[in-house]
Amino acid sequence: MRYTQYFLKTSKDTPADESARNAQLLIQAGYISKEMAGVYSFLPLGLRVIKKIKTIIREEMNNTGAIELLMPSLCPKENWKKTQRWDSVDVLYKLKLTNGKEVALSPTHEEIVTPLVQRFCNSYKDFPVCVYQMQTKFRNEARAKSGLLRGREFLMKDAYSFHTTQEDFEAYYAIQKKAYEKIYDRLGIGHLTKYVAADGGDFSEFSHEFQTLSEVGEDDIFLDPETDTYFNKEIVSDANQKKWTSQKAVEVGNIFPLADKFSKSFDYHFIDKTGKKQKIIMGCYGIGISRIMGILAELFADKKGLVWPKSVTPFTVYLSAIGKKDAVYEKADEVYQQLKDQGIEVLYDDRREKKVGPGQKFADFELLGIPYQIVISERLLENQQGELWTRKTGKKIDIPLTDILSLELN
Repeated sequence: MRYTQYFLKTSKDTPADESARNAQLLIQAGYISKEMAGVYSFLPLGLRVIKKIKTIIREEMNNTGAIELLMPSLCPKENWKKTQRWDSVDVLYKLKLTNGKEVALSPTHEEIVTPLVQRFCNSYKDFPVCVYQMQTKFRNEARAKSGLLRGREFLMKDAYSFHTTQEDFEAYYAIQKKAYEKIYDRLGIGHLTKYVAADGGDFSEFSHEFQTLSEVGEDDIFLDPETDTYFNKEIVSDANQKKWTSQKAVEVGNIFPLADKFSKSFDYHFIDKTGKKQKIIMGCYGIGISRIMGILAELFADKKGLVWPKSVTPFTVYLSAIGKKDAVYEKADEVYQQLKDQGIEVLYDDRREKKVGPGQKFADFELLGIPYQIVISERLLENQQGELWTRKTGKKIDIPLTDILSLELN
């Protein structure tokens, strides 16, 4: 992609109305644009990162046997009344249609997915089944804050599984746990992300959260050193809080046993081999997609800007043409095409010197956080060389132009 043809504009100024580091960086670098508190547009660069995150999640979810679909955001009030959550969920957006009918703007989808699967899966032969989606969710947060870490409108992957036995559910729950661990490893935060026991509410003794250690986190998680087990604050006694190690963390995912709470609300049963009706057991598995983008921006950054992991970077190479002579841009054009032909994702800064100087190009490279920069300049071109910068280490070396295509950049 050529910079001059891209929808991208960076800024030197920190947004005055943003206190969260992730939002500040992402806005300055042209990844997102703030529309109101807790609501952001994902610009082309930001959307590329979101797509990379989605791809990782999608691949690992598909490996669990889950099937992707897409459900509506609007849900009839009647469904929420059946589950007795219309008046108990305080973050629920409630809307009234022109005909007077009330609907919910869904923060989660048990009220839609349960009757949906009920229409298609009724025999014991239809189970187990798990469906998932990646969709915008809405929560009427009293105080949206922390940039992408807590919003009123956000992207989420939510999955729902349906089982005929508790044993089958527990086996699949373990499969989902392993899938989540693979996802966080691929995102570059596996070593910082802990499997944390949380209150299971009405459904079971425990549910589980995936918490990424960070000083910007709103959650406190506690480590029991004797069992090497993490617990969230809500299920830790005052006595344990005093003797266990606590750390700040950001919740990036969760998995919940739902038992028959929602299937019972919709009178949803399966027919067993003898023709009898039996209860259906459910599970729920969520990952905050846009929240992950936010925590990555918090964790992978320095004083100069973002430093994306290769797995989610919008481009692998930032190609800079530096100089006034046409020959520099002609050679950079060649390198750009050659890199693209090799399947390398390139953002080519082809802005001319009379408009943008070298300092601005180097600053943009550092702010954007792309892993590598290749520089073609008048000085280097005289020796048929380019310059390779590595964003993470700050290291730069001169390399023959003929060797550029042999670099292992992906």
